[in-house]
Amino acid sequence: MKKTTDTRPTGGELEILGVLWRRGPSTVREVYNILERNRPIGYTTVLKLMQIMAEKGLVIRNEDQRAHIYEARAPRDQTQKQLVRDLVDRAFNGSALTLVMQALSSRKATRAELAQIRKLLDDYERGTR
Repeated sequence: MKKTTDTRPTGGELEILGVLWRRGPSTVREVYNILERNRPIGYTTVLKLMQIMAEKGLVIRNEDQRAHIYEARAPRDQTQKQLVRDLVDRAFNGSALTLVMQALSSRKATRAELAQIRKLLDDYERGTR
């Protein structure tokens, strides 16, 4: 199938990827059953999104069985890194500092979160991250 040029997942696609990352390989029906618990959504909407995701290369579709099985092509952390890289480049002119400053100013971080951030920065400086 032909891949589209923009492989960034949309919000709806990220929601489906979240199900696939948590659950593992799943049918459209299984993904639909999980998504519709949280909000009204049509089965055909989920089906169409997952077909588009296969075209974009976000998921792998196994057609060996009658009910096709879909799985995320990339692990969650790899997708998140790609999205953050894109966000930093597009919205923050490539500046990780500006991204972090905006993130910290948009919502007050807890003491525990700040401690984790400090530890991550220390690890990063030591080259252990």
